[in-house]
Amino acid sequence: MAKRLLVAYGLWALGGPLGLHHLYLGRDSHALLWMVTLGGFGGGWLWDFWHLPAWVAAANGAPGGRVGAVPALSPLRLAGQVAVGTYFGLVAALAMPWVPALVAQPLAVGLGVQLVASVGDQTARAPSTLAAAFVASLLFQGRVLAVLPASLAAGVTAQRHRRYKPHGAAQPRLAARLYRLGLACLAFAAPLACRGLCGAAGALGTMLALPRAVTELLLLPLRATGLLAEVLGFAGGFPAQEWSGRGERQQRAYEVLGLLPGSSTEDVHRSYRELVKLWHPDHNRQRAEEAERRFIELQEAYEELLGHRRAAAAG
Repeated sequence: MAKRLLVAYGLWALGGPLGLHHLYLGRDSHALLWMVTLGGFGGGWLWDFWHLPAWVAAANGAPGGRVGAVPALSPLRLAGQVAVGTYFGLVAALAMPWVPALVAQPLAVGLGVQLVASVGDQTARAPSTLAAAFVASLLFQGRVLAVLPASLAAGVTAQRHRRYKPHGAAQPRLAARLYRLGLACLAFAAPLACRGLCGAAGALGTMLALPRAVTELLLLPLRATGLLAEVLGFAGGFPAQEWSGRGERQQRAYEVLGLLPGSSTEDVHRSYRELVKLWHPDHNRQRAEEAERRFIELQEAYEELLGHRRAAAAG
């Protein structure tokens, strides 16, 4: 079916940042690139306005476009490869901190560079592009700053191994094309969504802890009075010297569990269970060190209070 320029411009205006006009013209790589970068960070979408007539003509089988056996070197395409490769590498570092940097970042960089290399009627050798990204990242030991030199190395390699796509290849059915584009977008967005949910869960846990913190602040005078009574021997049954070390540990244990001194055993169990779920290291991989420290503190506080209760019951 012949492609119409008016339809292409309409799709460009309505869904250009999502690459709908490229999808209409059969430029799936370009459509995917626009989907994951929101129209080439906005600027690429505006740039498309001037190229739509030529792309419509090419989609309708108009001759021209290819000159020579190897595509001409394109500084603009190289700049796009470096920019998108860097962008993909940073997204991988942000969204997948649990994946080793020497694996996630160069793989993301290589895929980003290869995606730009596959825009239009051109492509590049994917194994060479990925190998260059991995070698450059290895030289920088997988640090976050390695995404730029890795993108540059992969972009130069892709330009060196550039070639035209096979001419006259049959276009897959629309359903198959949409299926592949959907999988590619899901692979890009799923890690970001997972990281966002983990961050939201941490923020929610902080918000849930605020009422307890306010309550602790308001009841601080009452807690101070109770502690003073225990120190003087009126409430706890321990002399001051005996209480000084043990009482401080118990006070700290109550603070860790977010409880008032003298809270019931049921309150201790309930608070411990809630906080252990919140600070379990498996649920806080983005802040593993803090979660492990909090988890150990909760265990020690729980044992301290239960040991005191068992000793009091035995006595």
